[in-house]
Amino acid sequence: MKKDLEKIHEWSPKRLRTLRNNLNNRLSSFSLGEKPKDLQASHVLFGLEEGECKELLTKVQTLIKERSRA
Repeated sequence: MKKDLEKIHEWSPKRLRTLRNNLNNRLSSFSLGEKPKDLQASHVLFGLEEGECKELLTKVQTLIKERSRA
């Protein structure tokens, strides 16, 4: 799925918002201090650590803002 993340600039606004929500939920799981739930291999966030999720969230938020201005 990481290959899919390389093309997020091509994603629809709806898919970006869904990814943003997934990232926020995942980061919330990390912040609870417990081991976060293991994701299925098919999940777009599978294998991402907390720092990677934060970076991706920043990128997604930027893309959403840019598209809302256009």
